[in-house]
Amino acid sequence: MSVTIDSNVPQDLPDRIGPEMAPKRSFSEHIQHISRAFTTKQGLIGTYDYAFLFKPNLPFMKKSKQQAPFFGLQDRMPVFLALLLGFQHSLAMLAGIIAPPMIIAGAAAFDQQTTQYLVSTSLIVCGILSSVQITRFHIYKTPYYVGTGLISVVGTSFSMIPIATKGLAQMYANGKCPSAADGTPLPCPAGYGALLGTASLCSLLEIGLSFMTPKTLKKLFPPIVTGPTVTLIGVALVQTGFQDWAGGSGSCMGRPTSGDYMLCPSNTAPHALPWGSAQFIGLGFSVFVTIIISERWGSPIMKSLSVIVGLLVGCIIAAATGYFDKSTIDVAPVASFIWVKTFPLSVYGPLVLPMLAIYLILMMETIGDITATCDVSRLQVEGKLFDSRIQGGILADGFNGCIASLATITPVSTFAQNNGVIALTRCANRKAGYAACFFLIVMGVFSKFAAALTAIPSSVLGGMTTFLFASVAVSGLRIIASVPFTRRTRFILACSMGLGLGAILVPTWFSNVFTYKGNNRAKSGFFDAIVLVLETGFAVTGFAAVLLNLLLPEEDEAEETESLSGDPGEGEAIELAAGPVEYNKKGEEPSGSSGVDESIKT
Repeated sequence: MSVTIDSNVPQDLPDRIGPEMAPKRSFSEHIQHISRAFTTKQGLIGTYDYAFLFKPNLPFMKKSKQQAPFFGLQDRMPVFLALLLGFQHSLAMLAGIIAPPMIIAGAAAFDQQTTQYLVSTSLIVCGILSSVQITRFHIYKTPYYVGTGLISVVGTSFSMIPIATKGLAQMYANGKCPSAADGTPLPCPAGYGALLGTASLCSLLEIGLSFMTPKTLKKLFPPIVTGPTVTLIGVALVQTGFQDWAGGSGSCMGRPTSGDYMLCPSNTAPHALPWGSAQFIGLGFSVFVTIIISERWGSPIMKSLSVIVGLLVGCIIAAATGYFDKSTIDVAPVASFIWVKTFPLSVYGPLVLPMLAIYLILMMETIGDITATCDVSRLQVEGKLFDSRIQGGILADGFNGCIASLATITPVSTFAQNNGVIALTRCANRKAGYAACFFLIVMGVFSKFAAALTAIPSSVLGGMTTFLFASVAVSGLRIIASVPFTRRTRFILACSMGLGLGAILVPTWFSNVFTYKGNNRAKSGFFDAIVLVLETGFAVTGFAAVLLNLLLPEEDEAEETESLSGDPGEGEAIELAAGPVEYNKKGEEPSGSSGVDESIKT
């Protein structure tokens, strides 16, 4: 028996009472609703002020105080607006989705065609798996869900980049990945398959933890643990962005034995130059400055797409000055899909511990992102329904990580930048989220688009990724800022971040601790795992912060939080100067006396 919706029932009722108790439309009502959306002016374009999205914030233009209407989770919205805002969401995700596969493909020495495939597949898989988070599936006969039911989109995780690059470097060093006679790394599909296989296996940790209560998870992994870990992920990644900004990472950064500079990106590339040339620095700078200009004077849609606008400007300048090589675009296939290329899956022992740390970080990022999404979507951030969204989001994040690895890309995570799009456009409606998924899949299927992205010069990408990676570090700082700075928390931060920053600044500090050279592969792999963890800044910080947080006793809640500077506040300064105030038996100041000298009060 179908249940119809009363027109007087608030459209946000499903979020107030929970999706399992919300009234549902009958099949015929669904058909009528879809028909009205595509056949009426109100359903197609509505009365929305589209000029609001494109009006720039220029100094000589009068600023409008008008705000766009807010579209809640279940509100009706025009089809064209849903497509427009969904396209905006997909573009806001684009830079974050394409950067990890391109960097990891470079670490595995893949050719241009394989890199194009990974970028295409990343777009397709992120579009499909975002729809899982947005839809929210109920697990039959259980209180558990898969997904959040919000605009919780997913993209390839930045957290994987440091582990992947270090892990692949270790595989080249121990012979698992091949190298040429002169030491130049050769393509290593087996090493990349080991990354995927290990990631797929370790995703079971996040899937298992999703069935714990959010309260327990927050107690085990509070902000004092996740904050410094996320910060050091960003700090480590900025190095990669700066290397690309100066011309590219890899062999072109060094010198051959003749003493002449090698050229970036290669000696045969159009307009090849030595690493660090002023031209490369200028290209990256054009991207970075455009991002700043878009944020200051751009329209609402430009602000949320500032990274893409900066990338577009950099590409235009690079194309006009001869830095593009379109040969790879010409030979790229018209279409691509998942599993066009495959890699031999395996489990690489030394990667297990770092990969488990990654999934713990992804889990805590998911909790923070879902909380922020609920906040900007004007939904409750506490209570049974909110806890259910957290549980469903973590389970979907672990499930998506496993599926992504089996679909030949590295693990995905819930993206936070789309919360800024929701806040700017005032649209928290899932229709916009589904439209974003559609556009991502279309971008990935047409592989000429991915080929154009992989042809972007490294210096242009470096200007963009430097900003993106610095944003990751700032997100970690924001988490740290939510922690009271007591003696205990400052001690935990100092110890954990000291080890992590040291590992980033001196990346080979632990390489010569173990001198074992025998044939016992299990023993050698165990030592490699320890070295990999201790030379990965965010991993050693995360493990140290968890251990110290559990080891050090909590301070008395009544203890006053220390100020950052250590200086007394204004009230404390007056008390220090005037002496303590005396009180009568009732706890009141004696009449006619404040305990403070009048000259001090003046």
